[in-house]
Amino acid sequence: MTLSGGIHDMDKIISMLWDLRKIRVSLAIDDFGTSYSSLSYIRHFPIQRLKIDQSFIRSMVDDPPTEAITKTIINLGHSLNLKVIAEGVETQEQLDCLRDFECDEVQGYYLARPLTPEDFVKLAGKKAS
Repeated sequence: MTLSGGIHDMDKIISMLWDLRKIRVSLAIDDFGTSYSSLSYIRHFPIQRLKIDQSFIRSMVDDPPTEAITKTIINLGHSLNLKVIAEGVETQEQLDCLRDFECDEVQGYYLARPLTPEDFVKLAGKKAS
């Protein structure tokens, strides 16, 4: 569910999200730190994950303020008992930095290009053995 189109009935949305969580649907705030993604959502929505926007990951290695923001988002998520995902990891340096910050999960071209379902099954089968 995307909220970027505008929020008209926040109580209804929150109720629907709680209903989804009750049936064990995992919820995340995507692109955290940009656009409509804000701190107020963390207080009201029954989320389990924050997903850091790739714009932060892309520039964190060369820009100390962006690095500080990225680390702060990770620490904020952890202090709220949320898993934190970094999207757009494209270099070993970015991955190392995120490991140092104890980011829970990462995704991006450095790890793998998007896969077809068939290729994913093949890759998962190799990893499991």
